[in-house]
Amino acid sequence: MIGFYNYTVYLTFIGMLSSVCGIGFAFGGKLIPAVICLMFSGFCDMFDGIVARTKKDRSEEEKRFGIQLDSLSDIVCFGILPFAIGLSAGANKWWQIAIMSLFSLAGLIRLAYYNVTEETRQQQTDEKRKHYLGIPITSSALTVPLLFCFQSLLGAHFPLAYTLLLLINGALFITPVQVKKPSKLGLLIMFILGVIFTAVIIALR
Repeated sequence: MIGFYNYTVYLTFIGMLSSVCGIGFAFGGKLIPAVICLMFSGFCDMFDGIVARTKKDRSEEEKRFGIQLDSLSDIVCFGILPFAIGLSAGANKWWQIAIMSLFSLAGLIRLAYYNVTEETRQQQTDEKRKHYLGIPITSSALTVPLLFCFQSLLGAHFPLAYTLLLLINGALFITPVQVKKPSKLGLLIMFILGVIFTAVIIALR
């Protein structure tokens, strides 16, 4: 089989498969399972880089494969799945679809830009990346579930709120602001928040 197969890419595979299932749930009208799939994909993405760095003997091709694989998975997980969730949640007017489409496009642009700059950076230094330029596309794995915690409170206004969320989120993907890469403590906090959001969403079903 073509490709590179070792434990460094398995979390990425699992995260992508989770989001494909989430897209299926969303178009089947099962919003809560779709949002949970989104968060689970976020958890996988949170730790796949840490796992990959434990393998010290990766070839240059394996490293580049990992970068491409991660970004291709991210556009499905955090660019397309939120769009599908929005449609299923009632954000289906033409202007809402247009805004959510631009959200997905912004995510694609950001990921392509990241790939180019990350390959260049890795050719110049072995140091770990300390900052991102623009908000990572994976942020939708937390912002979308957070909004769903207030779905019942927002009621009929939820589709509008969801559209505005993706508008802001997408704009931040391509805004050249420097964002510090989360530390291990930061990752732990995000993990805990994800667990809390999941519990709240399930409790409010």
